Amino acid sequence: MDFAPSDRALDYQQRLTEFMVTRVLPAEEDYDAFRAAAGPGDHTVPPIVEELKAEARELGLWNLFLPAESGLTNTEYASLAEISGWSTEIAPEALNCSAPDTGNMETLHLFATEEQRRDWLQPLLEGEIRSAFSMTEPAVASSDARNIQTEIVRDGDEYVINGHKWWTSGANDPRCKILIVMGRTNPDAAPHQQQSMVLVPVDIPGVQILRSTSVFGWIDQPGHAEIIFDNVRVPASNLLGEEGGGFAIAQARLGPGRIHHCMRAIGVAERALALMVDRASRRIAFGKPLAAQGMVQHSIAVSRNEIDQARLLCQKAAWTIDQHGNKAARNQVAQIKAVAPTMACNVLDRAIQVHGAAGVSDDTALARMYGWQRAMRIFDGPDEVHLRSIARAELSADKSPLAAAAVPK
Repeated sequence: MDFAPSDRALDYQQRLTEFMVTRVLPAEEDYDAFRAAAGPGDHTVPPIVEELKAEARELGLWNLFLPAESGLTNTEYASLAEISGWSTEIAPEALNCSAPDTGNMETLHLFATEEQRRDWLQPLLEGEIRSAFSMTEPAVASSDARNIQTEIVRDGDEYVINGHKWWTSGANDPRCKILIVMGRTNPDAAPHQQQSMVLVPVDIPGVQILRSTSVFGWIDQPGHAEIIFDNVRVPASNLLGEEGGGFAIAQARLGPGRIHHCMRAIGVAERALALMVDRASRRIAFGKPLAAQGMVQHSIAVSRNEIDQARLLCQKAAWTIDQHGNKAARNQVAQIKAVAPTMACNVLDRAIQVHGAAGVSDDTALARMYGWQRAMRIFDGPDEVHLRSIARAELSADKSPLAAAAVPK
């Protein structure tokens, strides 16, 4: 395995770092001021984001996540996603690399018809619209997709959709034009062939957006919508892939999305560590800087170890995808999804502790960053599901010669 950055990756890293330092990080104050003035019920994107999108596109920092568009490998993109993780509310969208659009664009790229690509994928790639993915339901444990109860019933040349979804991230954004909805089309089929996905324009009759759920009290700009689908009718041509193929599409969609989140989580942790080091260097307690206190030094050292360990595991997962495909990398992706958010939460928790009361307030970015990383231990599959998958793979794996020789006969 070779994780050394290519010349192309180094060039992107340099240009993206300069963009982050000179434009994105300074824009956070403007972004936060606009959001505070707008209030939690207004999901309009701050104008500075559209300005940054235009600049990023001009700089060639656009659609970096999709190899078919950028030409970058997953291993090359990993370092760029990490850099964008230093400003998760602004940078990913400025680069047109933010969830849920990235997962939806990958899904459309892989499974959409030419007409569907023209109507929805192209506007998404251009950054003209936004999208949402509607899978999770409040009434069932959606960590097991077989539980999904939303009905998608064929009626002539249409599908009729009835169901109750929530955590449909992005649907509250006024720029959101299309939903990918997962529901049950084949209730009598085998468990993994009961679900399908359909494309649902957000503004058609029967789509009722009730609210945006908060994350630890914070309402994100694109929102996390709770939605009622009440006899929503869409053309049968809005089906993605084949009827009964929703579970397989979900696995194809969620794999890259999971690792992208983990790449950004490493950037989040790096920012938290930088804030911790700065605070420890400047703050005086008991007659000397916090940085001279053994407990604080321990927090800094352990954080550096954990970040670097997680980065290597993330690079391994990305490299495996590049070399052998998403399916072959599923165990490594499960590993990093179980490791990176927990690592980021641990580093953030230490940074909050070093900041004292300021760390739990909105005077720093730490509390908001912690809330999102803690939520990431649940979305795209909770830790427990990924750990179960890792354990099953380990239990079913063939013993190595060393393992076979070492175990009792």
